Amino acid sequence: MNLNELLTSIPDKKLSFLGVETKVDHQVKKLKGTIIFRLILMSMLESSKASLRVMEAVTQSAKFKKLIGSQEISTKYNSIRDRICNINYEFFEQIFIYLFNKYNQELEELNAPTKVDSTYVSLPSKLISWGMFNGKTSKKNPGVRQLKYSMSLKGSLPSSVEIFTEQSYISEDKALSEAISNNIHSDNSIMIVDRGLTSRDAFVKFSEANLMFIIRSRAVRQFQQDQTVKIGISQKPKESTVTIISDKVGKLRNRNNQWTEYNYRIVEAIIDKTGEPIIWITNNLDLDAYQIADMYKLRWEIEVFFKFLKQHLNLTHLVSRTENGMKVMLYSTLILAILLIVFKRKNNIKGYKIAKLKFEIALDNELIKEIVKLCGGNPNKAQYLWNSS
Repeated sequence: MNLNELLTSIPDKKLSFLGVETKVDHQVKKLKGTIIFRLILMSMLESSKASLRVMEAVTQSAKFKKLIGSQEISTKYNSIRDRICNINYEFFEQIFIYLFNKYNQELEELNAPTKVDSTYVSLPSKLISWGMFNGKTSKKNPGVRQLKYSMSLKGSLPSSVEIFTEQSYISEDKALSEAISNNIHSDNSIMIVDRGLTSRDAFVKFSEANLMFIIRSRAVRQFQQDQTVKIGISQKPKESTVTIISDKVGKLRNRNNQWTEYNYRIVEAIIDKTGEPIIWITNNLDLDAYQIADMYKLRWEIEVFFKFLKQHLNLTHLVSRTENGMKVMLYSTLILAILLIVFKRKNNIKGYKIAKLKFEIALDNELIKEIVKLCGGNPNKAQYLWNSS
């Protein structure tokens, strides 16, 4: 897949439609939604730390002017800051949803499992008055506050995200439960979650919504086995790294000391390499126990994805500290992530780092070719491209 095919995956007509639908350019004359969108993406590619100053500098580059088809974008970083703070973030959210739907189908991942987890971004307390305390930080030691992102990765692509700043969301029971319930792409998918989510009420809520899940659990002490449901343990596959020792179905006791309305399945195993026990709770009664164990291994993919976002797309740096601005930057980051992942998959590139580098080179080459055509071999024919004053 070449870069042009990827870049035109969001047609100008679609961007215009989304702009009208979200009223992103209401009473705006200069920094239109499509310009801000492309400015943020190019800034992320041009710099390892996309700041407002970087964005201001990028507006003067020949490549950016050619990308947006404009002769001059004369603006300062404070104007960019104000626009990001006030622009309707739903414009970026809708682009993200559009791209996910397009490539989720194209990559044949409509029924792929969804990995759900949270990651934190640490911020100095002197910069913000909001945020949560976590771990070694507290109100008595307020040096650092935390911002929490709870994300879903369906197949290879990010499918949804929630931003949490309130202290109550330090609980994964609350954060992950909300993230899973609000995920509009959960159909035909099994949610795979680590040990943070333990709420029996959340399990019931998922079952009521017909959401299938596999969640790693601590030892389950309050369990009432249903003797009428028997699930046999199949022969261990050669490639399995665990040994299933128990597979039971029954009810769980919640915090109100009541048994759950629905049955849940408790699968217990031993990790062959370490001898440690591992337990899963699921409301899926059809999968083989070894299939459940194998599917849970996919959860590691979201850890790799978080590392990619933080190391290569600078998720830990907040360009804006307003809620609206944070959402604009987050959705822009996930949009770029989708483009890079599709580029990586379509071109059989192994690592995220190399995929990003090759994407940047391909974009540079395409823009340089267009600039050469425009100049006809004479840079003076497109003098406006070189004006960076």
